[in-house]
Amino acid sequence: KMKTLSALLLLSTLLGAHTAPSRHPSCYKRALKDHNCHGIHEGTENLRQIDGSLKDHFWEGKGCETVCYCNFKELLCCPK
Repeated sequence: KMKTLSALLLLSTLLGAHTAPSRHPSCYKRALKDHNCHGIHEGTENLRQIDGSLKDHFWEGKGCETVCYCNFKELLCCPK
């Protein structure tokens, strides 16, 4: 009986950990207007290229809290 109770308690703890809301916002995708990564500088003023060696990586917004990667026709943005 004690083993069953311990197993149920462990299982409920594991399941509860996965359903608890995260403190960090999740990643999101944004479609590009021209469906092309090459024209990203003209259409979006709130994106800044991180470095010349990282061609498709951008900071979003004023700070450096969200990083975006241009993947073909969409941006994948994630908080740091």
